[in-house]
Amino acid sequence: MSGRHSVVSRRQLVPLIAGIAAVVVLVGGAVATVNLVSDDAKPEAVVDAARSPQERADRGNRPDPSASASAALPPDTAGLGSVPVTASPTPSKKPKPTTSTATATGVSSTGTCKVSYYADGQMTASGEPFDPNAMTAANKEWKFGTQVRVTNLANGSSVVVRINDRGPYVSGRCIDLSRAAFQKIASLGAGVINARYEVLK
Repeated sequence: MSGRHSVVSRRQLVPLIAGIAAVVVLVGGAVATVNLVSDDAKPEAVVDAARSPQERADRGNRPDPSASASAALPPDTAGLGSVPVTASPTPSKKPKPTTSTATATGVSSTGTCKVSYYADGQMTASGEPFDPNAMTAANKEWKFGTQVRVTNLANGSSVVVRINDRGPYVSGRCIDLSRAAFQKIASLGAGVINARYEVLK
């Protein structure tokens, strides 16, 4: 009986030992898998291990990116942390014209004299019918069709007229404006004014 019991005991030990060995293999494989996953999750540790001690030593001296980013942001007065600031686009401005009509056309001559007006007449020296309401004027020398700017020196008002007649024939006066042109820069009651003329090209 003792021999049979020993044989039976040995047969029972074989599966037990095999089971223990299988458990050890499974536990070892699980531990290796956990180590591989942890190594993959920390690539910096693998890279740092391959670097020299000097290269790893200067890593601590590098500024923290999050610290520099937060330093660039202005503080929030409401106590909510740093507030990002975005630059607003600057609207483009259209260039303003810098030349007036007088500058664009140019001035051939200028001067000052006394200016009067006239309202009577049926025909001008150029052959046009006289129109007291038109922006025209008379001069003894300038060509017919010449454009002249006349400015009242007393108030700065000016008018551009076209020469289509001859005159005035009174000493000291150089231009006779039509009634409407004179009224643009002075009162008709003034009769005669001191003015600056600019002959436009």
